Amino acid sequence: MLKHTLIHPKINEVLGRAGHHAKVLIADGNYPASTTLGPNAELVSLNLSPGIVGVPDVLRAVLSALPVDGVHTMGIPPDDPYAAEGEPPIWGEYREILKEQELSIELDPIDKWDFYEAVRSPDHVLTIQTAEQALWANVLLVVGCRT
Repeated sequence: MLKHTLIHPKINEVLGRAGHHAKVLIADGNYPASTTLGPNAELVSLNLSPGIVGVPDVLRAVLSALPVDGVHTMGIPPDDPYAAEGEPPIWGEYREILKEQELSIELDPIDKWDFYEAVRSPDHVLTIQTAEQALWANVLLVVGCRT
């Protein structure tokens, strides 16, 4: 019986094989997950219906099971219409989740196109596709070392 809150068998299997520096993407409902997988990555679809399951729920569960060295969001290009609105509200929720998990990691936005390249890398081991409806809600985790 697992003691952490992540109980999805396939996600636990992939995370159990992931090593230091591996990348795990928790993708929102708009992310092109099937066409941006790294060569070693698996895709787990948790998108049941709009908004169910959301990125914050998945982030909490994954962080309960996995040490992380980095948490990256997809940076908004300055010419994107959404950029004028400031930081997406969901990023504040991610900061609260990191605090709940007692992690002193800062969100680190990566330029949109660099984000896609990071996901296409050989270090990418897993994409968890959610049905998150918030814009700019993708989170790329970098696996840390177990201490």
